[in-house]
Amino acid sequence: MLAPSFVVCFPYPRIIPALKKIGFDKVVELTFGAKMVNREYHALLENSKELVISSVCPGVVETIKSSFPRYKKNIANIDSPMIATAKICKKTYPRHKIIFISPCDFKKIEAKKSKYIDFVINYKELNEIFLEQKIDFLKFKSKESFDNFHSDYTKIYPISGGLSSTVHFKKILKKKEIKVLDSVLNLKKFLNSPDKNIKFIDATFCKGACIGGPAVFSSLTINQRKKKILEYLEKSKHECILDSKKGIIKKAKGISFKSPKYH
Repeated sequence: MLAPSFVVCFPYPRIIPALKKIGFDKVVELTFGAKMVNREYHALLENSKELVISSVCPGVVETIKSSFPRYKKNIANIDSPMIATAKICKKTYPRHKIIFISPCDFKKIEAKKSKYIDFVINYKELNEIFLEQKIDFLKFKSKESFDNFHSDYTKIYPISGGLSSTVHFKKILKKKEIKVLDSVLNLKKFLNSPDKNIKFIDATFCKGACIGGPAVFSSLTINQRKKKILEYLEKSKHECILDSKKGIIKKAKGISFKSPKYH
């Protein structure tokens, strides 16, 4: 399972055959899981009367649990896209091991608490494997697609505000009721002096969100990385994806995307 921030470090779509070359049988992206997560947030915020803090970033969850325990009750009991996608993969590929390829190591902490993830590799570790195996991306076809669960609009999840900008809150929340915080310092600053008018916090631990993760090896600025994500999104809109590979909601039928409550 690939986090969509991978495009900052690895070429798309050549990353897909490269992963299969080193031993992976299936390669999927987190975008369909993110789509399912969005549906949960929409339903939660539609009925919530108190502050909701996003739980997509384990760095944020761990920070609140350790430094702001009074806010644990406000953390959304909704799976992250990683866990949501893993649940879908376990249902679709029950005999497969599930490996997540991540921009940070907080996902390793989250994975250890889940029965759906077998292992997490960060981008730097994956790159070391590619170098050891002498993988040449240029030797792979430039026309490959993920094995399943295609969903284009959630590819912007790795950038700051990616969650809140794709949930379609228009009829539920006013823009001024949503706070986007993309660094642990900004999160702490807000929680130490909260604005009571805010009803939803879309928070990530790293500056720039996931594209600023510590395992994202790149000389590009945050704005340049964001541009790569947006270009990736635009490119995906024009790809011809077979119906069998699309993120059709019925593929997630019967799966709960609720996480344990944090209080």
